[in-house]
Amino acid sequence: MRAKDAVGRYGEDVAAAHVAAQGWRVLDRNWRVAAGELDLVALDGDELVVVEVKTRRSTSFGHPAEAVTALKLARIRRLAAQWLASHETRPASVRIDVIAVLLPRRGSAQVEHLVGVV
Repeated sequence: MRAKDAVGRYGEDVAAAHVAAQGWRVLDRNWRVAAGELDLVALDGDELVVVEVKTRRSTSFGHPAEAVTALKLARIRRLAAQWLASHETRPASVRIDVIAVLLPRRGSAQVEHLVGVV
């Protein structure tokens, strides 16, 4: 596994643990179709939450959340619709969150959870 992939995988593990600690139920991780991938799909009560996870070792190239552009959000919305069409889950509502994970040289991961990104 490439170092970059390992960092991303670790960030997704941190994000999954973060939402589980908040009482969410993780339904899918790394759900893939030809059009792309959803990092996490979870239920927060009766609301379906599609979570985009961005992980970085530093802010040299900007904050991890800055990598989630309008184009990326549009793709996530399309993928969320595909996920819903292929599953029996019928949530009351759907939202997109971003979890930014920063991995400092020392200490634990820093997690920033942006709720309802549009």
